[in-house]
Amino acid sequence: MKLPPACCRFQTLGAALGVCVTIGFAVQLLGGPFQRRAPMAPAGRPQVPCQPHTHLVFLKTHKTGGSSVVNMLHRFGEAQGLRFALPHRYQFGYPNPFRAERVKGYQPGGTPFDIICHHMRFNLTEVQKVMPNDSFYFSIVRDPATLGESAFAYYRAVAPAFRRAPSLAAFLANPGHFYEPGARSNHYARNLQWFDFGLPAVAGDAAGDAAASDAVSAALATLDRTFALVLLAEHFDESLVLLREALCWPEEAVAVFAHNGRPAAGPRVSPAQAALLRAWNGLDWALYAHLNRSFWRRAEAFGAARLRDEVARLRERRAALARGCLRGGGPLPARAIADGRLRPFQPPGRAQILGYALRAGLAPAERERCARMATPELQYKDILDRQQFGGGNTSGPAGG
Repeated sequence: MKLPPACCRFQTLGAALGVCVTIGFAVQLLGGPFQRRAPMAPAGRPQVPCQPHTHLVFLKTHKTGGSSVVNMLHRFGEAQGLRFALPHRYQFGYPNPFRAERVKGYQPGGTPFDIICHHMRFNLTEVQKVMPNDSFYFSIVRDPATLGESAFAYYRAVAPAFRRAPSLAAFLANPGHFYEPGARSNHYARNLQWFDFGLPAVAGDAAGDAAASDAVSAALATLDRTFALVLLAEHFDESLVLLREALCWPEEAVAVFAHNGRPAAGPRVSPAQAALLRAWNGLDWALYAHLNRSFWRRAEAFGAARLRDEVARLRERRAALARGCLRGGGPLPARAIADGRLRPFQPPGRAQILGYALRAGLAPAERERCARMATPELQYKDILDRQQFGGGNTSGPAGG
């Protein structure tokens, strides 16, 4: 499937973003009330009053920058005293389809939650049991060419198809030799985004089979009816701006540090390998191409000049926050982070995940705000769990 020219203008996000990009709240929001502001209107148009969305469903897809979005939602919800739908551990029974009873504290017919944002295999009917009817549904996707390489590195020890292959090049030379459909954890090895969205299996080749093509189109139409916005990992800052407007949040609400990223490197796949990964992940490629087009239509309606200006302000704000909060001004290897509250989880295998350490000498309140911006997903989930359900004091200011 050929993408429109706009979607091919992928921009380098820089070493600080790595492979997994980040989304987050600015320091200022964590110290004060959330400002209710209407999004900026294009020049010559009056502003339309709006209210910030506080009922949020985020489908956290794998290896797309979802951990970064979760960090933003954690901080937003904590600052506003909202109620999270939390898993008993760290995922909602994944890879099984989501069920409402997987939510800690869920009572049928009880008070709905405000935010749900941890890993699940999406199941709309069950999510609707947990979340209010006016919830804003959104997610994030990534080109399967780069996602496939990232999944191979991250899930090498988990997915049998990847574990059996001596290298990514060997896997792509003959993926069917290594891949066994239905084998436990092999969903990580093919069409992972399609799987996470809970879309139905499609038999046949959507590119050459009319029935398969119709099935793909029907699945994507269902997705369009459910999700108000889907972000693009490759255009993360532009995504943040469009998300900010859709949620009626102020600009400072989406200032970001990068979470769960790998060390910066050059292209990890060749053009030939990218083509093979897209072909192997054909359903993901159809999904990505469809959502890519929708994204750029939305960006065009927002206004190209307005989008560029707001992205520039976002990047300036991010740089200032990094200078003020972080030791070294950016991400560090986990071994360089002494404080376990800030040290990110390291997956089995050779993938190295970066994290953050705080500058020395921060005032207590500033240190707390900066720490929240730098706290990895698993540790932050534990903080929220203790706040909602007890079981010990909440985490104090992190450092080091």
